[in-house]
Amino acid sequence: MTAFQIILVLAFGGLLAGTAVAWVKGWASRPALVAWAGLWLLGLVAAVRPDATTRVAALLGIRRGADLLLYCSSMAMLGGFFMMYVRLRRVRSDLTVLTRQVALMTAHERGVAGGERDPEGVGPKSHPASGPGNDAETFLKTH
Repeated sequence: MTAFQIILVLAFGGLLAGTAVAWVKGWASRPALVAWAGLWLLGLVAAVRPDATTRVAALLGIRRGADLLLYCSSMAMLGGFFMMYVRLRRVRSDLTVLTRQVALMTAHERGVAGGERDPEGVGPKSHPASGPGNDAETFLKTH
Protein backbone atom coordinates (compact mmCIF):
# COMPACT_ATOMS: atom_id res chain seq x y z
CA MET A 1 0.00 0.00 0.00
CA THR A 2 1.38 3.41 -0.98
CA ALA A 3 1.56 6.47 1.27
CA PHE A 4 -1.26 8.10 -0.69
CA GLN A 5 -3.48 5.06 -0.21
CA ILE A 6 -2.82 5.17 3.53
CA ILE A 7 -3.82 8.86 3.60
CA LEU A 8 -7.01 8.06 1.67
CA VAL A 9 -7.86 5.15 3.98
CA LEU A 10 -7.44 7.42 7.01
CA ALA A 11 -9.49 10.19 5.39
CA PHE A 12 -12.35 7.88 4.41
CA GLY A 13 -12.23 6.26 7.85
CA GLY A 14 -12.53 9.69 9.45
CA LEU A 15 -15.44 10.59 7.20
CA LEU A 16 -17.15 7.32 8.02
CA ALA A 17 -16.66 7.91 11.75
CA GLY A 18 -17.91 11.50 11.42
CA THR A 19 -21.03 10.29 9.63
CA ALA A 20 -21.70 7.76 12.39
CA VAL A 21 -21.28 10.46 15.05
CA ALA A 22 -23.68 12.75 13.15
CA TRP A 23 -26.27 9.98 13.09
CA VAL A 24 -25.84 9.16 16.80
CA LYS A 25 -26.25 12.84 17.73
CA GLY A 26 -29.35 13.13 15.56
CA TRP A 27 -27.82 15.48 12.99
CA ALA A 28 -28.43 13.03 10.14
CA SER A 29 -31.30 10.71 9.29
CA ARG A 30 -30.96 6.99 8.69
CA PRO A 31 -31.23 7.36 4.88
CA ALA A 32 -28.51 10.03 4.99
CA LEU A 33 -26.36 7.73 7.11
CA VAL A 34 -26.75 4.89 4.62
CA ALA A 35 -26.05 7.13 1.61
CA TRP A 36 -22.98 8.83 3.08
CA ALA A 37 -21.58 5.66 4.64
CA GLY A 38 -22.02 3.89 1.30
CA LEU A 39 -20.19 6.68 -0.49
CA TRP A 40 -17.30 6.62 2.00
CA LEU A 41 -17.06 2.82 1.77
CA LEU A 42 -16.97 2.99 -2.04
CA GLY A 43 -14.19 5.55 -1.79
CA LEU A 44 -12.35 3.30 0.65
CA VAL A 45 -12.61 0.35 -1.74
CA ALA A 46 -11.44 2.52 -4.66
CA ALA A 47 -8.45 3.70 -2.60
CA VAL A 48 -7.43 0.19 -1.53
CA ARG A 49 -8.20 -1.55 -4.85
CA PRO A 50 -7.76 0.98 -7.68
CA ASP A 51 -7.83 -1.84 -10.24
CA ALA A 52 -11.49 -2.48 -9.30
CA THR A 53 -12.48 0.95 -10.61
CA THR A 54 -10.74 0.18 -13.90
CA ARG A 55 -12.71 -3.07 -14.26
CA VAL A 56 -16.02 -1.32 -13.53
CA ALA A 57 -15.07 1.45 -15.97
CA ALA A 58 -14.31 -1.14 -18.67
CA LEU A 59 -17.77 -2.66 -18.16
CA LEU A 60 -19.26 0.79 -18.80
CA GLY A 61 -17.12 1.43 -21.88
CA ILE A 62 -14.72 3.83 -20.17
CA ARG A 63 -11.01 3.13 -20.51
CA ARG A 64 -9.68 4.24 -17.13
CA GLY A 65 -11.03 3.96 -13.61
CA ALA A 66 -9.84 7.48 -12.84
CA ASP A 67 -12.07 8.80 -15.63
CA LEU A 68 -15.04 6.92 -14.19
CA LEU A 69 -14.38 8.45 -10.77
CA LEU A 70 -14.10 11.92 -12.31
CA TYR A 71 -17.38 11.54 -14.22
CA CYS A 72 -19.24 10.19 -11.21
CA SER A 73 -17.91 12.83 -8.82
CA SER A 74 -18.68 15.62 -11.31
CA MET A 75 -22.26 14.43 -11.70
CA ALA A 76 -22.67 14.07 -7.94
CA MET A 77 -21.25 17.55 -7.34
CA LEU A 78 -23.50 19.16 -9.95
CA GLY A 79 -26.51 17.32 -8.56
CA GLY A 80 -25.62 18.46 -5.05
CA PHE A 81 -25.23 22.07 -6.17
CA PHE A 82 -28.62 21.95 -7.89
CA MET A 83 -30.28 20.47 -4.80
CA MET A 84 -28.72 23.16 -2.59
CA TYR A 85 -29.89 25.86 -5.02
CA VAL A 86 -33.46 24.54 -4.92
CA ARG A 87 -33.37 24.34 -1.13
CA LEU A 88 -31.99 27.88 -0.83
CA ARG A 89 -34.76 29.21 -3.08
CA ARG A 90 -37.36 27.45 -0.93
CA VAL A 91 -35.85 28.82 2.30
CA ARG A 92 -35.84 32.35 0.84
CA SER A 93 -39.48 31.97 -0.14
CA ASP A 94 -40.40 30.66 3.31
CA LEU A 95 -38.52 33.53 4.92
CA THR A 96 -40.38 36.06 2.79
CA VAL A 97 -43.74 34.57 3.77
CA LEU A 98 -42.73 34.50 7.44
CA THR A 99 -41.53 38.11 7.34
CA ARG A 100 -44.81 39.23 5.80
CA GLN A 101 -46.81 37.34 8.42
CA VAL A 102 -44.81 38.89 11.27
CA ALA A 103 -45.21 42.35 9.77
CA LEU A 104 -48.97 41.91 9.45
CA MET A 105 -49.26 40.54 13.01
CA THR A 106 -47.20 43.41 14.38
CA ALA A 107 -49.26 45.97 12.48
CA HIS A 108 -52.46 44.37 13.74
CA GLU A 109 -51.23 44.38 17.36
CA ARG A 110 -50.36 48.08 17.11
CA GLY A 111 -53.68 48.90 15.55
CA VAL A 112 -52.21 49.92 12.22
CA ALA A 113 -54.33 48.88 9.26
CA GLY A 114 -54.18 49.77 5.60
CA GLY A 115 -51.21 52.10 5.94
CA GLU A 116 -52.73 54.23 8.73
CA ARG A 117 -50.41 55.49 11.45
CA ASP A 118 -50.85 54.64 15.07
CA PRO A 119 -51.82 57.79 17.01
CA GLU A 120 -48.80 57.24 19.25
CA GLY A 121 -46.53 57.69 16.25
CA VAL A 122 -45.59 54.07 15.74
CA GLY A 123 -43.67 53.96 12.51
CA PRO A 124 -40.41 55.19 11.07
CA LYS A 125 -40.21 58.25 13.36
CA SER A 126 -40.64 56.16 16.49
CA HIS A 127 -37.51 54.10 15.79
CA PRO A 128 -35.01 54.43 18.70
CA ALA A 129 -32.34 55.77 16.36
CA SER A 130 -34.64 58.60 15.18
CA GLY A 131 -35.15 60.17 18.60
CA PRO A 132 -34.00 63.68 19.59
CA GLY A 133 -30.41 64.29 18.61
CA ASN A 134 -30.25 61.30 16.28
CA ASP A 135 -31.16 63.07 13.06
CA ALA A 136 -28.84 63.75 10.13
CA GLU A 137 -28.26 67.41 11.12
CA THR A 138 -27.02 66.50 14.59
CA PHE A 139 -24.85 63.74 13.17
CA LEU A 140 -23.19 66.10 10.69
CA LYS A 141 -22.56 68.73 13.39
CA THR A 142 -20.90 66.25 15.75
CA HIS A 143 -18.78 64.47 13.19
